[in-house]
Amino acid sequence: MASRRVLRLRTSLLAAAAGGASVLYPMRSAYAEAPPKEAIPDRKPIYSDHASLLPKPKPSDTSPVSEPSSTAPTPTDRLTGQVRRARIFLYDQSFAAEDSINKFMSYILNKETSFTNTIASLAPAPETGEQLLPGAIYVLVATMTGSIIARNRGLFLRTTFPLAVGITAGWILIPFTMRNIADLSWEYEKKVPLISNTHAEIRGFTKEAWRQTRVHARLVGDWADEKAAAGREKMESWVRDGK
Repeated sequence: MASRRVLRLRTSLLAAAAGGASVLYPMRSAYAEAPPKEAIPDRKPIYSDHASLLPKPKPSDTSPVSEPSSTAPTPTDRLTGQVRRARIFLYDQSFAAEDSINKFMSYILNKETSFTNTIASLAPAPETGEQLLPGAIYVLVATMTGSIIARNRGLFLRTTFPLAVGITAGWILIPFTMRNIADLSWEYEKKVPLISNTHAEIRGFTKEAWRQTRVHARLVGDWADEKAAAGREKMESWVRDGK
């Protein structure tokens, strides 16, 4: 029992001494300081490159200076060039085809616009008061009538007589429309000098014949009026003498 008490007393004393030491001298971490990198001198490596130690040969004056040889194009470069040329060719062809289509569509549109404007220009002006629809029907009926009249005649009359009747009816019934048609026909005829010259000669001959016809008709009318007046006077004198 006495030994146990002594052992406990010794243990308690050791624990008290350790606690006092920890209080008086607390535990701290010690850090070592290294010098900066700039202060460390460069050191030569232990193992140096053997090739760097060999002396470099100096070119002599008599030896020719070697020039770098030009490298030939590789198959990849040649393939790239072929692909580039093929793409440029396809682009040029597609651009030419697109340009041709655009020009063709523009040509069709211009022709359609020109045709529409030409047909619209043949109609009479509103201030003339001319109605195209009934007049055109009357001209067609007159042409068919001329064809019926000349059906038993020769080929020349069967061809020209209905046409002459239709043209005459057109100038009488729809004169402004016929004038527009004549002007348009003359514009197209001027592109062919032979036809335009022949038409001009026929037109001049027709105008001169019509003028001569009107002059002679006026002369015949005046002569008939004179003869009628003279006959009337003679009849009146006979009547007076008879009374």
